[in-house]
Amino acid sequence: MSYEEGWAARGGHRIYVREYPGEEPAIVLMHGFPDNLHLYDRLAPRLSPPRRVVTFDFLGWGRSDKPDGYPYTSSNQTGDLDAVIAHLGLDRAVLVAHDASGPPAIDWALDNQERVSALVLLNTYYGWMPSLRPPEAILLFSVPIVRNLARFVVVNSDVLDRKLFTRQVGRFISHPGDRQEVVAELYGQFRPERPAFSSLNADLLGTTISRRKRFDEMRSFARPVRIAFGAADPYLNAGVAKRFHRLFPTSDLFLLPNARHYVQIDAPTEVARLILSVPTSQSLQVPGPDVGPASSDQGALRPDEPVPHNQSIPPTNGPKAR
Repeated sequence: MSYEEGWAARGGHRIYVREYPGEEPAIVLMHGFPDNLHLYDRLAPRLSPPRRVVTFDFLGWGRSDKPDGYPYTSSNQTGDLDAVIAHLGLDRAVLVAHDASGPPAIDWALDNQERVSALVLLNTYYGWMPSLRPPEAILLFSVPIVRNLARFVVVNSDVLDRKLFTRQVGRFISHPGDRQEVVAELYGQFRPERPAFSSLNADLLGTTISRRKRFDEMRSFARPVRIAFGAADPYLNAGVAKRFHRLFPTSDLFLLPNARHYVQIDAPTEVARLILSVPTSQSLQVPGPDVGPASSDQGALRPDEPVPHNQSIPPTNGPKAR
């Protein structure tokens, strides 16, 4: 699959960007942690063609610069996103957030509503919600009392570091074959990303508390919002998805029953269909059955209804139907 590589400038640092050709509005795919743009390797080919697609590594991750002592925070990631959008001259983009990219994506959307075509939320978070459950490793590295000890242990033990990463990230993926492949790839890139991982974990509690102050702005957000969550994710779970659905008045909600946290790996075909069929800011109607890559006998999509895996176009690399 062909794409163009580039670098967006951000305060003297460089953000690595991939751009896939296609029609507007562009779809901007954002990763969380502990991952990078490779999280979308299975999804991007299902979106382009027909659409223009952009992926990038936040500063500190993947091939982007990793400046020493840099304050890797959600607020600074909002600046990363802004730099990418400015670099590519994007207008009215579809923003797709997953995991820790929820705060920068939603912040940017709230601050630039007229430049957003739609917002798509994939197993992500924003402000603190009662059903939110931090992954065990994230909790270990974000609680002030224990995080310094945890950092010391993993920095001084490659074996424990790999086991902790493999155990935690492995829980994000349903199918064993995908789990083995993806976890090995992400861990191979993780060690130089550790400063960003530690900094974002330290920032996590403050981010989720402070973003609750913007819930009223979310209630007045007028652009289309599509929420597509893997329902088998115990962390950023169906309860979080339903809370987002209540907060965003123009949102619709889809729960993919067998998909876990890495929903774009577990169910790439379903996720691509939902992204391609998201209403634009010019049309807030829920799409009919003929929209997107799914076949016309698949049936209409309805908000808050599970998307079964035994549809006419099953996931290529997702969990097997039970």
